Amino acid sequence: MADSSFDIVSKVERQEVDNALNQASREISQRYDFKNVGASIEWSGEKIEMRANSEERVKAILDVFQSKLVKRGISLKALDAGEPQASGKEYKIFASLQEGISQENAKKVAKIIRDEGPKGVKAQVQGEELRVSSKSRDDLQSVITLLKGKDLDFALQYVNYR
Repeated sequence: MADSSFDIVSKVERQEVDNALNQASREISQRYDFKNVGASIEWSGEKIEMRANSEERVKAILDVFQSKLVKRGISLKALDAGEPQASGKEYKIFASLQEGISQENAKKVAKIIRDEGPKGVKAQVQGEELRVSSKSRDDLQSVITLLKGKDLDFALQYVNYR
């Protein structure tokens, strides 16, 4: 019998992020505490730009956006938000989305699987993803459970379970 396997990836559904951004933008335009403060949130190339006339307001915009992401099932670990920066009379926060597992993070996950996972489970790095394989599907399930229990500083998804 062939080995069963699955891939560990770190991807963000761009359409869901877009929907969350549009919802946050709509809420910001309608909320009373954001009236007349120049509050906005929008795409700026590959980054998300939030701006308002005070540091507290721009942090509140980030808060609204994060709540919309959570409601859409996107992990906040995939969002890399910078610190508020003063720019003339307004404050800005630039946030970017992290996709793909870096080599060092992939090695970290592979080491966790090797050290704490069931015997006979193999993990190999393939570009920006990690392939985990084993003869037993139960072992693969326990690896997923093990990794979900770990507090990693990046988002993981499990795909191509065969």
